[in-house]
Amino acid sequence: MKICRTIKEVKKEISRWKAAGETIGLVPTMGWLHEGHLSLIRNAKKGSDKVVVSIFVNPMQFGPGEDYDSYPRDLDRDAKLCKKKGVDLIFAPDVEEMYPEGFCSYVDMTALTGELCGKTRPIHFRGVQTVVNKLFNIVTPDNAYFGEKDAQQLAVIKRMVKDLNMNVKIMPCPIIREEDGLAKSSRNSYLSPEERRLAPIIHKALDMGRDMIKNGERDSGKVIKAISDMILSVGITRIDYVSIVDALSLKPVDRIEKDILCACAVYMGDSARLIDNFSLEI
Repeated sequence: MKICRTIKEVKKEISRWKAAGETIGLVPTMGWLHEGHLSLIRNAKKGSDKVVVSIFVNPMQFGPGEDYDSYPRDLDRDAKLCKKKGVDLIFAPDVEEMYPEGFCSYVDMTALTGELCGKTRPIHFRGVQTVVNKLFNIVTPDNAYFGEKDAQQLAVIKRMVKDLNMNVKIMPCPIIREEDGLAKSSRNSYLSPEERRLAPIIHKALDMGRDMIKNGERDSGKVIKAISDMILSVGITRIDYVSIVDALSLKPVDRIEKDILCACAVYMGDSARLIDNFSLEI
């Protein structure tokens, strides 16, 4: 396994692989890898001849006051996990390598980013799209693997690829959870023991909301209130949002009459913001 810190190194290796007719799978990450990331790597190994994992904490997708500086980083730890899983190359650039002095080009979107996480993180998805676009141009993967936990990010990336005619196939992968249902996340490392004990209520509340819809409830407001009340009932005091949106447009729906995404973001203490979701075909 190679660890490359520069774009030039990566392109040289990719050119060699492509000359040999090998397909490439990309797993974009910000590091501090957990079982969710490793599941993406396993899927990439199944679907591609060579697997590249990018490890880059992207400052462009963090807003003022967010956790860019405190986001967990440990390249040695991540490299050991990648090597064990058969990754062929890690691309771990510095910020200056990705955004050299004078950088002023961005990728943005006028739809899909105004609701859910986009409401309270208004610059987030411009940063995500810009860095993913750069990674696609650098690695030129045949397939790129993204987790369904970040449902809005997945929808945004899929739409960007379609709108900009990018020659890469986006491969969604299921949410990986702890035994108690909590969605795996690098930010789970922020949780105190008490916060970790309470956090599974997020998944339990979403499951309850899903059951309400399956049992015939079609009023989004009632489902959202039930989910919110259940989360707050354990002592959690701050919910960013609980929303039910159209599965394609990501616009809020009052009546649940076609396929939906139900997503939430919950603050745990001062530092952790946890997201989770479910999709449902009606």
